[in-house]
Amino acid sequence: MNDLIAAVLLIAGSFFMLVAALGVVRLPDVFMRMHAITKASSLALLLMAAGLVVAVPGLRIILGSLALMAFIFLTTPVASHMIARAAALLKEPMAEGSKANEYEPAEEVSHEE
Repeated sequence: MNDLIAAVLLIAGSFFMLVAALGVVRLPDVFMRMHAITKASSLALLLMAAGLVVAVPGLRIILGSLALMAFIFLTTPVASHMIARAAALLKEPMAEGSKANEYEPAEEVSHEE
């Protein structure tokens, strides 16, 4: 039974990794690509790590998988925010048909008197 659960988790993780890769290739602008790669790949990693824990139970595997998941879920939002901010500051064009661009860079404030 554990083998079946592990197989389902690993296949689901592989599917979401494929979706992330297709999103990077097929989506039209940097903002949509960034969304696809961060969301789908994080879910894929979670599913694959859970599949590994089910397939090969052991304290070392569990702790390593938890550390990996924590690292990814703590760093991915920061990295995606920084990529989106850099793209917005560089005035990367949004895809045709995008409904909103709520990012307006603030005016540069001079602290000299």
